Amino acid sequence: MAGTTEYKNKWQQENRERINLVVAKGKKAVIQAQADASGVSVNAYINAAIDEKMERDQEARNEELC
Repeated sequence: MAGTTEYKNKWQQENRERINLVVAKGKKAVIQAQADASGVSVNAYINAAIDEKMERDQEARNEELC
């Protein structure tokens, strides 16, 4: 399929942003193992962890306002 890579790259540029993540030596393997055990990619695992943390933080802020 000619142009498939170009299409995917263009879509990525238009719809996604990159964050470079630096972790302590050895932690990458631990994260990979956890992601594998969960049946998801490292990217999906990290995104889920970020979403969960942000949700907990928001709930804590909402409780402080009550």
